Amino acid sequence: MKTPRVAGGFAVWGGLFSAFDCTMVYARQKEDPWNSIIAGAATGGFLKMRQGLRPAGRSALVGGVLLALIEGAGITLNNVISAQQPQPVVIEEAPQVELERSSASSPSWFGGLFGGRREEEKPKLKVEVLESFDSPMPPTFEFR
Repeated sequence: MKTPRVAGGFAVWGGLFSAFDCTMVYARQKEDPWNSIIAGAATGGFLKMRQGLRPAGRSALVGGVLLALIEGAGITLNNVISAQQPQPVVIEEAPQVELERSSASSPSWFGGLFGGRREEEKPKLKVEVLESFDSPMPPTFEFR
């Protein structure tokens, strides 16, 4: 029955990582991948502190490299997904040329003697492609 022990260890690792990550955001006043990388290294080193300085250093290195790989994979995946989004297709309407109708080519039997029906003009729609989306301001982590 190792499940409670593994779950407890994972919970401690997650709590320490979150604490170090939030501390880095507060200290650096930036939200970027370096915070996670440093937090992973600090967590790994802190958890191995009881075994000595050398094992703590190795564990910090492993934690930093592991988080760097995870952050790099996330950035790469975001770049690939954003590059694959299709651009909006804008279809321009061809200019319409009006042809004169003669009474011989009229679709009615009497050649338009009774005022034939008039074709209504369709309103032209204007299509605009937005350059950017209006988005709310991202949150800042400034202490006031």
